[in-house]
Amino acid sequence: MAAAGAHRPGPLKQQNKAHKGGKHSGSSQRRAGGRVPVKAQPRRRLRDLNRVDRRHQALQLRRQRKEAVLAEKRNLGSRDGPPHLVVAVVLHSRAAARDALRLLQSQDSALVRADEGRAGGFALLCPRLKQRWRFVTAQAGDLHAVLDLAKVADSLLFILDPADGWDSAGEHCLSCLFAQGLPSYALAVPGGTDLPPKKRIDARKKLSKSIEKRFPEAKLFPLNTEQESSLLLRHLSSQKQRHLAFRDRRAHLLAHAAEFVPSQDSDLVGTLKVSGFVRGQTLNVNSLVHIVGHGDFQVSQVDAPPDPLSLNPRVVKGQKRSQDMEVQDDSGNGADEMEEDVKVLMKADPSRQESLQSEVVPDPMEGEQTWPTEEELQEAEDSLKANRRVVKVPKGTSKYQAAWIVDDGEEGSEKDDDDDEDDDMDDDLMEEAVSQEGESSEEEAGEEESETMTVSECLRDDQYDEKMEEDEQMLERYKQERMDEMFPDEVDTPRDVPARVRFQKYRGLKSFRTSPWDPKENLPRDYARIFQFQDFSRTRKNLFRQIEKEETEGASVGWYVTLHVCNVPVSVMESFKEGKPLVLFSLLPHEQKMSVLNFLVRRHPGNSEPVRAKEELIFHCGFRRFRASPLFSQHTSADKHKLERFLRPDAALVVTVYAPITFPPASVLLFKQRSNGMHDLIATGSLLSVDPDRIVIKRLVLSGHPFKIFTKTAVVRYMFFNREDVMWFKPVELRTKWGRRGHIKEPLGTHGHMKCHFDGQLKSQDTVLLNLYKRVFPKWTYDPHVPEPVPWLRSESALPEREVEME
Repeated sequence: MAAAGAHRPGPLKQQNKAHKGGKHSGSSQRRAGGRVPVKAQPRRRLRDLNRVDRRHQALQLRRQRKEAVLAEKRNLGSRDGPPHLVVAVVLHSRAAARDALRLLQSQDSALVRADEGRAGGFALLCPRLKQRWRFVTAQAGDLHAVLDLAKVADSLLFILDPADGWDSAGEHCLSCLFAQGLPSYALAVPGGTDLPPKKRIDARKKLSKSIEKRFPEAKLFPLNTEQESSLLLRHLSSQKQRHLAFRDRRAHLLAHAAEFVPSQDSDLVGTLKVSGFVRGQTLNVNSLVHIVGHGDFQVSQVDAPPDPLSLNPRVVKGQKRSQDMEVQDDSGNGADEMEEDVKVLMKADPSRQESLQSEVVPDPMEGEQTWPTEEELQEAEDSLKANRRVVKVPKGTSKYQAAWIVDDGEEGSEKDDDDDEDDDMDDDLMEEAVSQEGESSEEEAGEEESETMTVSECLRDDQYDEKMEEDEQMLERYKQERMDEMFPDEVDTPRDVPARVRFQKYRGLKSFRTSPWDPKENLPRDYARIFQFQDFSRTRKNLFRQIEKEETEGASVGWYVTLHVCNVPVSVMESFKEGKPLVLFSLLPHEQKMSVLNFLVRRHPGNSEPVRAKEELIFHCGFRRFRASPLFSQHTSADKHKLERFLRPDAALVVTVYAPITFPPASVLLFKQRSNGMHDLIATGSLLSVDPDRIVIKRLVLSGHPFKIFTKTAVVRYMFFNREDVMWFKPVELRTKWGRRGHIKEPLGTHGHMKCHFDGQLKSQDTVLLNLYKRVFPKWTYDPHVPEPVPWLRSESALPEREVEME
């Protein structure tokens, strides 16, 4: 009751000013002597907007985005922009691709020009609509050509079969395209006119339902008449463009024409003159260019030839470009010697041109110190005398000196250990090696027996049996993957080599998550060849901010230019003559240098074969493709990451390789080459970071079994087989599969039995484990030359015929 009737202050209660203690305003004013400090004015005054102003600001931003999208649509394919590049991808062997392209060429008031770069390609010019297109078709089954053209295409035109849509080869192609990054696309369905109208409608409904998984909101465009082809062209020109981040920040070009000029020294290397339309960003002559599938090169000169796809041929665009940019001449008479219709836009400046150096040349004397002082010389003499006395082991020798005697006696075993670790990832499984030797001997015996058997008249049986070796190897990999899932990282302790020698490079950790590990400790020699950023994320942000805000000098987007690429092998021109696309990307600063790249990938659901670490894979990273032998590790937020021996199908893993620097974002595709030359897609993902300091830890687990169990102690056997190993690993903490923790108290006998103390009583079926850790690094197996895959359309069509013949 007293609380309910308490007095409450009214609105007229006096509010006293709070005391501002601690600021000493009076004393500071007296010390200033009447001087007024300069107030820093903010760059942008923040003020609260009312509701009407906020709505008006949102409307302005929405209008700006809409205008930017419309400007991009108007510029693409117009007189000032590059032609609309459309890549036709045939997804079924029965799709009528030629009839569809022939319909696109039969447009009213449109000029058709054959493409010099590729067979089957053509350019479509519509002066009335002020639009121009360039249509390019990929060779059937050429995976590299499809992926390379999709890197630079403005739109993809998928040509489907009216009955089935796409076959298994088309499914493989779509999986790769979706993983790499899909630009704007359209679905065309030529044919199907031979069906009755009712069945035609049912087939189209069935096809629309079957493509919902890949294209949930896509529209099917029938392509049987000229009116339908004009509707398809209108859709291609008016649809919103989908951006690929790795190409929007780099200038890129699809070759329209090419010419090879051999050098004076050799006919195998020369200057490649590549002509095409600049896309993406402004092309600088001093930056490096990457020819997809061939490597990095320097550009010596950029010319401005007449536009072959001009909507108004009477206007010479070279004259307009020469007014916008100063024309550089070799000498006073250089302009007279050149052709009138070709203008030199830029020439490379040797002082500003990017270097092709990709690796650091390590200096073997770089780690040496300066001339030693007298104190250091005296210490060296004392240590030398101490080492001479250690050999005889006199009385009073310390344990540290005695340890050095053991290491001197084990130099041979340490060298053998280094050789074993470089052979394979599972080199620690000693018994596995013995079993594999036994199996190989059995296979050899089987082969000797098969020589005495009668040979059948049908050779297909022999060809079929030749694949049994691959099946045996695949079966062994399945067994290893299954054993690694059931007993992760567990190995058997070798009996012929002491454990302290076999695992001398491993260490124990109190906690894998919190124990420190120096990232600069015991680095391999390959780390002296790579480049490392002090702060990679800051460098990337500054570089992208510079691209967006600053205007660079060079050939602008939409210009038709000729690049003089230096020191190019003649094989590049030969592949272009064969009809393969020639795609060039301008490199950002530092992108030609080698470093350690980390990719975050997931296993592709269409592939279930076991993939071991350090197995050679084919990478398609952004605009690059190369071969390398990667490491697999877990994707966590900690500072240490556990090595995975196999590519897991149920989790995202990090793939680590030596490769040229690439600034993310960039997509990555991992392929594995079969023995017949086909490339299987095994994983997809994106570039995570460029970080050589990312620590990948290999874990080994030694297991033992409790022999005698007491209250909190137990006698454990089969973990070690001699007393010295027990004493060596005594400081390492033990754990069990049922969650107990403990440590080694003392060895028992001379055969590896040991008394262990735990935090609780063990169960008889429990297993005692000891964890050892070692940092691992990827192998330097980077190879920029990737062999061309066997066409998947041809291989898929050959399989059923072979099965029919065998039956």
